[in-house]
Amino acid sequence: MRKLWALCRKELQMYFFSPTAYVAFAFYFLVSGFFFSMDFLGNQTVDIRPLFGNFMIVYLFVIPLLTMRLVSDEMRQGTDELLLTSPASLTEIVVGKYLAAVILQFLLVAGALVYPFILSRFGALDLPVMWLSYLSLFLLGAAMMAVGLFASTLSAHQMVAGIAGFAMLLILWMIEWLSGSLLPKGGDWLQQFSIASRTANLQKGLLDWSDVIFYLSFIVVFVVLSIQTLERKRWK
Repeated sequence: MRKLWALCRKELQMYFFSPTAYVAFAFYFLVSGFFFSMDFLGNQTVDIRPLFGNFMIVYLFVIPLLTMRLVSDEMRQGTDELLLTSPASLTEIVVGKYLAAVILQFLLVAGALVYPFILSRFGALDLPVMWLSYLSLFLLGAAMMAVGLFASTLSAHQMVAGIAGFAMLLILWMIEWLSGSLLPKGGDWLQQFSIASRTANLQKGLLDWSDVIFYLSFIVVFVVLSIQTLERKRWK
């Protein structure tokens, strides 16, 4: 556990030494702030829920930026061999890197709390709906981070890893639409794997544990895939 947290701290330091993280944060808050001002000025209602669809779309671009260097940078610099032969296990290495990414994503979610604070100056907010909506945003982001981590294990080139992560996330995002148009008969079954639609109940203020379990299972699957990919590279 000590090695895991040491790796997590090292990865967090790397984030804040890299301009990519600052660019991603600036893009996230600039775009989300624009959407917030447009929604509030256009609707004049004290309701935070319309914003979350915009937040989620911005995640499609921000998450690949934040995850593309997690493993690919190690492979590009040749330090992956040192990392893979270190006393830490592959599981500790991957989970440590993933936890650093999730902590960074938590900062994005926490920073977005400024918007309900502003809205609260103009009227009362539905607090259970608000907190569950933010929980949905965090779970979605954590799941997307796991996909981005997996994409980062596939190539030594950050740009390739970022594009691969974006492509996978886009497919998982559009799976509900694709299942309805391409597979009208089996679409209902496929729609269950849509990472975006699983936020709907939480954003309505309904805590459905099946949605929470879905995201946690999704995270575990892609973290395990990342470990297996690196395991194969170790033995090549």
